[in-house]
Amino acid sequence: MKNKFLILTIICLGLFGLKSCTDDDNFRFQTPAEVEQLTITNSLLGEYLLSTQTFPNIAERFTWETPDFGVESNISYNLEYSVDGTFENPIVVGSTTETQLSINVEQLWNLATTELGLDNDPETFLVDDNGDPILDEAGNPIPNDSGEMFFRVVGDLGTNEADNSPSSISDVQILFVRLLSNDGGGEVALRNLFLVGDATAPGWDNNNNNPPIVRDPENQNVYTFTGKFLGDPAAFKLLEQRGAWQPQWGLSEGALASSEDLGSDPDVFNIPGGEGYYSITVDIDNATFDIQSFDESGSTTFATIGIIGSATTGDDSGWSADMDMTQSTFDPHLWYMTGLELFDGEAKFRADDDWAVNWGANTELTGFASQDGPNIPVAAGTYDVWFNDLTETYVFVRLEE
Repeated sequence: MKNKFLILTIICLGLFGLKSCTDDDNFRFQTPAEVEQLTITNSLLGEYLLSTQTFPNIAERFTWETPDFGVESNISYNLEYSVDGTFENPIVVGSTTETQLSINVEQLWNLATTELGLDNDPETFLVDDNGDPILDEAGNPIPNDSGEMFFRVVGDLGTNEADNSPSSISDVQILFVRLLSNDGGGEVALRNLFLVGDATAPGWDNNNNNPPIVRDPENQNVYTFTGKFLGDPAAFKLLEQRGAWQPQWGLSEGALASSEDLGSDPDVFNIPGGEGYYSITVDIDNATFDIQSFDESGSTTFATIGIIGSATTGDDSGWSADMDMTQSTFDPHLWYMTGLELFDGEAKFRADDDWAVNWGANTELTGFASQDGPNIPVAAGTYDVWFNDLTETYVFVRLEE
């Protein structure tokens, strides 16, 4: 009898243990009454220019703050895309447990072409339900190369994305993209680098007429600049877009690095000596950075420097008079013009409204000019134009309208 009772007791205990295990397996999150909304912190560009030549480049790095779920747990995040902004059938672009995620040009391009139906063929246009071209206010067909893309970030409590897991969803981010054709125009997607920091004229203001540095037209991943820097000590970084902190370039363990490579902001560049003139060289291919002192004591300080040529007017009348540039109050060897409308044509720089001292070169957008050099080719558009008389270098920064 005792044996039978013992066996029955063991069976009951086993059944109780099995029920307990089952209850553990069915554990469900206790959702907080209110979940904090996920907040995206990166700034978006006005327009994203997408080119097949720049597929590997980072188009945007989404960053956000960790939302408060009211409980301690891991959080998994999805970057989602919606073709119409409703997110009824979102496409997950990427997932992470960090608070940032990058999307490159190729990913944006593929979404824009396969989901949004855009293309970079200059001969195709938007059409209505009848297949007729849609016209703009001027009566011209609207190219089928640009549109709005909708993104959001969704954070889920835990890493398994259980059905009952609470979510925190960001506001919708709208990226306006334009696909560049392959028959010219791809040059506008080239990377520019701008100075920022307390060693430079704009200080740590990322949208204060920040000077660009010169991109080598023979090697588009090498940049140089010679000019005045503050020291004792003073620091600076390089930005790819004025008005935005990402992407930014600096140092990591002594090597050149970008925020896109690191997933965080790099360290600053430091001026090794006191206030003075220095030459810097940035080589993205080899991840190197070099800074050397520069003796400008024997250099001429000009009273005026201007831009002249058919590009200023659209015809040869532009060769008859200079458009004077503004001399930097921080560095008298640096000259600029902002928001300058130029036409298809050619241009040169010259000093004191006279041909005795003039500079030119045969490369668009950036270059190393020389006395009596060739005319600079210019494509129609609106530009910020910079000229450095110490190194006879120039940069045309095209502004997108």
